[in-house]
Amino acid sequence: MLKLAFQNLLSRPVRSLLALMGLTVAIVGMVGLFSVAEGIDDMVHSTFDQIPGLSAMQPGAPIPIFSRLPTSWGDEIAQLKGVHCVNPEIWSRVNIVDGKSIVAPPRFFFGVDIESRLRLKQSIFRDSIVEGRYLNQSDIGTLHTIISKPIADELNKTIGDSFVANGSELTIVGIYHCNMLLLDVSMILDIDQVRTITRFNPDSVCNYYIEQTGEVSDDELIVQIESLFEGRESVTVDPMAALLFQSGQPTNPVANLFKFFDRRLKSGTPESETANSNQDAAKTPANKTTSKASVPIEIRRASDWADRFDEFTADLDIFLTIMTGIGVTIAILSIINTMLMSVTERIIEFGILQANGWTKMNIIRLIVFESALLGIGSGLLGITIGWTATQVINWNWPEHVHLFASPKLLVFSLGFSVVLGILGGLYPAIWATRLSPMEAIRRG
Repeated sequence: MLKLAFQNLLSRPVRSLLALMGLTVAIVGMVGLFSVAEGIDDMVHSTFDQIPGLSAMQPGAPIPIFSRLPTSWGDEIAQLKGVHCVNPEIWSRVNIVDGKSIVAPPRFFFGVDIESRLRLKQSIFRDSIVEGRYLNQSDIGTLHTIISKPIADELNKTIGDSFVANGSELTIVGIYHCNMLLLDVSMILDIDQVRTITRFNPDSVCNYYIEQTGEVSDDELIVQIESLFEGRESVTVDPMAALLFQSGQPTNPVANLFKFFDRRLKSGTPESETANSNQDAAKTPANKTTSKASVPIEIRRASDWADRFDEFTADLDIFLTIMTGIGVTIAILSIINTMLMSVTERIIEFGILQANGWTKMNIIRLIVFESALLGIGSGLLGITIGWTATQVINWNWPEHVHLFASPKLLVFSLGFSVVLGILGGLYPAIWATRLSPMEAIRRG
C-alpha cells in the first residue's frame, strides 16, 4: 500500500512537488518563528545560570537600568548573616560612541564599585577576560574601561586604545567575551566615573549584586533582607517600568506597553500616570494586597529573571502561533486541493479497484498514505531548512539575534507536518468512497 501510494505521487511530479513545497514553507516558517521565542528563553537561562548571586532591585523595575535604591542600603545588607559581599552597580545607556549614534545593538555603561567587586569569589566578567586585565585599585577615579570583544571589533579598538562615549574619553585596559548576547553589551568602569558621565544621582544606585556565603539558604537570606527594609520609603521608579510591571508582577508586558503609550499621548505628562496608577490601586480589592507592598526592595535569583522573561515569551508565542497558523492554513488547503484533483482524475481507477474487491477503507488508506507521505517529506525538508537557516542567521549576526531551534521544536514540527498531511487527505479520501464502483466508472 505504501509503495503504491509513493508511485502514485511520482506519477504526478509537478502537482506533488507544489503541495510538498507549500507545506515545507509553512514548516520552515514555524521553525523560524518559534526559534525566536526559544532563542530568548535559551539566551536568558544560559546567561543567568552563570550568575549565582542575588540581585537587589526596586520592585516594579523590569531590569536594573530602571531601578533606583539608596546608596546607604548596601552597607546594611552587607552586615546580614549569609552575605559575603555586596557590590553596588549602576547601569546607563550609551547613546553616542566616537560621534556615532548607537541604536542597535544597545550598549551600556556598567559602573561598579571596584573594591567590592574584587572581593567577589565569582565574577563572570573577570573570568571572561580574553585580552588585557580586569579593573583593579589603580583604575579607581579613572576612565579606564573594560569592553566586550564584540564592541572592540565594532570600534576596531584594542588594549591601550581610546574612544569617546557620551562625550567622555575612555581608555581600554581589558577586553572580555562571555559569548552571551545579554552580557557582551557593556563598557565596565568605576562607578563614580559613570555617575559623572551620566549625571547619575550620587545618593542612589541601580541595584546591588549580593554574593552569598552559603551559611543560610537563599530563601532565608531574601527574607532577612526584605524584613530589614520593610516599611521604608521607596524611590520613584521610571513611569514606563512601573506601568509595564505593575506592583512588581509582570502581568502582561505587551498590553501594558500599549497602555503606557496611550496614556502618554492622552496626557503628555508622567504625573498623570502616577494618578492613574493610584486610581487603579484604589480599585484593587483589599484582599489582593500582600505584605510585599510595604517592602521597597526586591531580591531576585537567576530563576526569577528567567521567570520574568518567560512571561514575555508567553505573549510572544501567541503572536507567533497566529502568524504560523496563517501559513499552515494555506499549506493544508494546498494539500486538500492537490489530493482532490488527484482523486478526481483517478475516479475510474478507484471504481475498478472496488469492483475487484478493494474496500472503502482500502481506498481511504491509500489516499491518506499519499497525503501522509507529503507531510513526512515536507516535515523533513522544512525542519532541515529551518534549522540550517537559524544557524546561518546566528553565525552572520551574532550580536543582533539569537535563534534556537531545539530538538523538541524540530520533532514537534515534523509530527505536526505529518498530522497536517493526514488531515489534508481525509476529506478527499472520504469523498472518493461516496460513489459505488459502477457510478465511479460511469462518472469517469
